[in-house]
This record gives sequence, structure tokens and C-alpha cells, in this order.
Amino acid sequence: MIRSMTGFGDAQLEKQGFSFLLEIKSVNNRFLKTVIRLPDALSALEPEVERTLRKNVCRGSVNYTLHMRNISTAGPYEVNHAAIEYYLSHLQQMAMLRADQKGMNIDLASVTQLPGVCQVRTFTEEEHNEYLEAVESLTDTALKKLQNMRKKEGEILVNDLRQNCQAMRKSLEALDGLTDEVVDLYRKRIQTRVESMLAEANLKLDEEQLRKEIALYAERSDINEEVARLSAHLDQFDTACQSKDQAGRRLDFLTQEMLREANTIASKSNHSEISHHVVDIKVAIDRLKEQVQNIE
Repeated sequence: MIRSMTGFGDAQLEKQGFSFLLEIKSVNNRFLKTVIRLPDALSALEPEVERTLRKNVCRGSVNYTLHMRNISTAGPYEVNHAAIEYYLSHLQQMAMLRADQKGMNIDLASVTQLPGVCQVRTFTEEEHNEYLEAVESLTDTALKKLQNMRKKEGEILVNDLRQNCQAMRKSLEALDGLTDEVVDLYRKRIQTRVESMLAEANLKLDEEQLRKEIALYAERSDINEEVARLSAHLDQFDTACQSKDQAGRRLDFLTQEMLREANTIASKSNHSEISHHVVDIKVAIDRLKEQVQNIE
């Protein structure tokens, strides 16, 4: 099944005095790259989130952002009283030593900014398990939305891919038989030119040598093999588009092989109509390459 690497999914939930908002965004990438942003209190869940993402997404750059907001009367931070007493005792000692600093005031608001005073509230094991369930539920919901969007985008991509493949097949059909026409035109052109030159010199045409020259040209300009391989690549491309497996890398490789065959045909052809069709084929291949970059 063809899926796009571009997608978005979100989910919201309120539990145990906290409001959760999860957003998962994905864009194209050659490999799977995950960026996970969790609240400090839930940072321990990152490995589990990473495993879940890798089970559901094979390619793409995935951004996972979980917002957590306290909506209860209890604050999200707790004060470390031992740390405050430690700082205050040292500050009072300094005040006593500096007798010249009479009336020295200690600003408690500033003290709370010192390291270790205000800490993120720790959760009990029971609370931790509940929040783990909440995150798993949010992740499952957001991933389903993400995959649905990637699937719909993939269906649009497949339609565009098939249109370009059909355009290439028409161009390949037009190339059928043109090789013989090219050789025949070359034979007539060289025969006319040689006969004209020999007539002026009053010499006789060597038919055997002419046939060898034409045969050599026919071998160099034969594009039937390249056309057949390009047609086979199109068949493989269509099969990959219908596969249930991730086909992005395979499709990318096939487009490279298609371009190789098209370039070979272009280098062999010495015919305006063939060149015209090759240009159309290469334009279609470029469109395929562009769209394939966003397929998982």
C-alpha cells in the first residue's frame, strides 16, 4: 500500500488534574528520523514512545510533541524546604560576617530561583502508570490520524504516478518500429550521397561495403533492447505500487533505472521523432522521481 510520508495527527486528554495535547507531524526523509519532545516529568517515557513510533512508521522525519498543562489546584512544582534552609543559613552567616551590611534583606523570590529549590513534582508509581496509559492512548489516537492522512495522500500520489506511467507507455508505443525507419532513412541518405559522389568521379558503388556500413549503423542505433527494459521497469513500478509492503525505496531505484535507459536511447537516436518522444519520457520520469521522494 502506497503511503505518503507527509501527515499530521493530534489527540487531547484530561486526566488526574492535567490536560494533555499531543501532536505528531511527519515529512519526507530518506530514512526514519524521530524527534520526541516530552514534559520533564514524563521524560522517562521517551524510549517507549520511540519504540511505538518505529513500529508504526518506516520512513520519514517524525516530530512528536506532547504538551502537559496543570489544571488542578496543585502546582506542577514542589518546593525543596531543605534546600531553602541550606541557602538561608549560609546567607544569614554571610550577613553576620559583614557587619557593615546592616539591614541586609533576603529576597525569598530570588532564593526560589536558586538550583534545587523548585523542582518538578515527582509522581508516585501509581500516577506514573496512569500517565503512561494516558500517553499510550494519546499516541495511538494521534498515530491513527497520522496514518489515515498519509494513506489519503498516498492515494493521490498513486493516481499521479499512474498518469505519468501511462504517458511513458504511449511514448514507448510510438517508438515501436521507429528503429527500422531510422535505418531505412540512413540507408537511403548514404546511398544517395555515395552514388552522387561516385557519379562525379565515374566510379562504381561497392554494394557489399554499403551493406556493412548500414549494418554497423543499425547495430549502433538499435534501441529495441532499451525500450524493452524500460517497459519492464514500468511493469515492476506498477506492481510495486500495488504491493502491501513499503515501496518507496524500490520505486526510487526503478526511476533511476528508467532514467538510465532513457539516456541511452537519447544517445543512440539520430531521429527527430525519437528525440521528441525521449524528451516526453524523461519529463515523465522526472515527475515520478519527484513524487517518489514522498512515498514511505
